[in-house]
Amino acid sequence: MSITSPGLHHVTAISGDPQGTVDFYGGVLGLRLVKRTVNFDDPGTLHLYFGDASGRPGTLVTFFPWGEGAPGRGGVGQINAIALAIPRASLGWWIERLIARGIAFDGPAKRFDEQIIEFRDSDGIALELVATDRAGEGWSTGAVPLVHAIRGVHGVTLWVEALEPSARFLTDVLGFRAGGSDGSTHRFETGAGGSGALCDVRIATGFWRGAIGVGTVHHVAWRTATDETQLAARAELAARGAHVTPVRDRVYFHSIYFHEPGGTLFEIATDPPGFTLDESLAALGGALKLPPWLESQRAVLEPSLPAIHAP
Repeated sequence: MSITSPGLHHVTAISGDPQGTVDFYGGVLGLRLVKRTVNFDDPGTLHLYFGDASGRPGTLVTFFPWGEGAPGRGGVGQINAIALAIPRASLGWWIERLIARGIAFDGPAKRFDEQIIEFRDSDGIALELVATDRAGEGWSTGAVPLVHAIRGVHGVTLWVEALEPSARFLTDVLGFRAGGSDGSTHRFETGAGGSGALCDVRIATGFWRGAIGVGTVHHVAWRTATDETQLAARAELAARGAHVTPVRDRVYFHSIYFHEPGGTLFEIATDPPGFTLDESLAALGGALKLPPWLESQRAVLEPSLPAIHAP
């Protein structure tokens, strides 16, 4: 049997200045800061989650802000672009917004019959805005009206030295379907396919290996419906020889981690329980939330973390 995910859950990257991250993703892109917490594996680092109005799986881009941490290096074995879905009629509006903000961009250009704009965030992470008919609740701010709001993560692009090992793993183990190619980039789809369920694999033979640091993507997470489906996926991965972690409690979801053959770190994360577990919908992202096992350390942790404010 193979594992089949409905689509993307979240993408996690490493940024620099936390306020700069909030200003770019909350201010420029108009995403909602739905949770401010800490990296559970490194509680001295913030973990910021951005998404739609309720932070639904598939809309989330999250960050570990490393402040003055060393810059990373994009390359083979990493995700090197995050694509975000925008309404098809909003392409011109976003071009005008990027121009007004002085953000350099390329496009619009066509790839896989999609119109895209390419640019980089304040730390150099490659982003794409893809015009689609994807429905979603979005998040309305004064700067980004709901009609033009980002609808979620469209897909990711990972770079590999050779296509076959990653392609075989995606299709035979994870249940993806091949969706054609455009130059050196090959598309794979999961679930119902389309926006929110795409993994593009670019052949970058001879390119250097990526190195994790500020300005790079740490991992991509794929959705699973329940704890039971996650455990079944873990058993299947282990049976196929993947080095998969035990289930880890991330409070707002549960996670397992493994590397695909090309080197990119994958996660399978559960949809529940979600971000309203410890905050109301209206209050999401308004205060620092700690997992229960760190709450006793709040008096030490909170003053040591960088302060952030709304963009």
